Amino acid sequence: MCSRSLQFINSLQPLTFFSHRRSISSYGLLLLPLVSFFSRANDILIGMMLAEEIKARGLVEHTSAPLEKIFSAQRTAYLGIDPTSDSMQVGNLAVMLLMKRLSTAGHKLVFLVGGGTGMIGDPKETGERMMLDEKIVATNTLALKAQLKKILGTTPFKMVDNADWLSKTKLLPFLRDVGKHFTVNDLIKREIIKKRLDTPGESISYTEFTYALLQGFDYLTLHEKYGVDLQVGGSDQWTNMLSGVDLIRKRLGEQVYALCMPLVEDSAGKKFGKSEGNAIWLDPKKTSPFHFYQFWINLPDTRVGTYLKAYTFLPIAEIDALMELHRRNPGERQAQETLARLVTEIVHGPAVTAQVAAATDALFGDTSFHRLSCEALAVALAEAPSVEISRRGLAEGYSLAEALVAGGLAFSKSDARRLISGKGIMLSGQTIGNPDQKVYLGDLSNGYALVRKGKQGVLVLVLK
Repeated sequence: MCSRSLQFINSLQPLTFFSHRRSISSYGLLLLPLVSFFSRANDILIGMMLAEEIKARGLVEHTSAPLEKIFSAQRTAYLGIDPTSDSMQVGNLAVMLLMKRLSTAGHKLVFLVGGGTGMIGDPKETGERMMLDEKIVATNTLALKAQLKKILGTTPFKMVDNADWLSKTKLLPFLRDVGKHFTVNDLIKREIIKKRLDTPGESISYTEFTYALLQGFDYLTLHEKYGVDLQVGGSDQWTNMLSGVDLIRKRLGEQVYALCMPLVEDSAGKKFGKSEGNAIWLDPKKTSPFHFYQFWINLPDTRVGTYLKAYTFLPIAEIDALMELHRRNPGERQAQETLARLVTEIVHGPAVTAQVAAATDALFGDTSFHRLSCEALAVALAEAPSVEISRRGLAEGYSLAEALVAGGLAFSKSDARRLISGKGIMLSGQTIGNPDQKVYLGDLSNGYALVRKGKQGVLVLVLK
């Protein structure tokens, strides 16, 4: 019986409308059919609400059954994590947050780190993936586990590694019990495999060819050991996900489910990933919290609404209201700022988010450097280009044009003079038009002065 049913039974204990003394457990037993009915109705209602929520947020592309049926009972959902890197990126984050939504609705979570399948890698469109060293996969797996725990926080979940069973699986039983349920006819029809085979000079190894079997076997193993009955993933894994659904049906005669969400794409329409060269990493050593925040706050208007639904837990009504405010005054970029703050808090925590938000406002907004906390100032100085100027140099007057060249905002001194003459440069909030402008000690506040070129070009002048 599910926990929601047990909670309902427990609520019966205070009842006092019975006229004679009888153990409350006896009445509980008599009412079990009624409890079961209401519990089932409650599960169905919760499932319908979750299905509508996920649809409204645009988080579903394919399902193996109607969402309302999938969520009509408590599920144990699993998500596979690729250990070919020691960090996840924002594309992974979207589906991780989908899993968190499932947990909030009462479903159980299992995360599968592919320590075994990571040794092989799923087929890609061109060329074969490099075979990773076993030690690298093991190191990456440990890093991913720690990252997952940090991001999910108090959300309960189980974590397993498919190396635990794949490394012990014997070839002959695997071919007999799993391989016979897959046909070569179906496998070669899969889009990526078909592209590889149809491309002159390309081929596919037997190792890559068996990846679908291994992923299907993972689902079967998780179903038998942990009761997993729902796989969640990105749309690029859809055919592999169906492999597990079909294998369990053929082997055990049981129905399990699969749900895939659309791939999150960048402004150019490409999916995020290391192979695409556009990965925004969750690890602060790979993508600093400042640059992570900049990614979200600089999103184009065409993407921000979609990302608010996928990456935040704001109610849909609040997102709609926020987007309406944004449409009325897009220049304030309130939607982007809200998105950047909420997602950075999920990944890096509120304290770090406050620092990078303050540093961002100082570099690109209206906040003065002298108003920054020490931590926020350190972030700004670490992320923005800077030029150190001695007290003597400032006393004599330091050429602003030379500072622009030294700080990388101009290619040459003549280019710098042209920018200044065209009033494309601001010093401490003031537009400069004199190409011979010099910087003096009085132009700095607490030892710093900010130079801006357009909306995104910044340079910090620092008293040496």
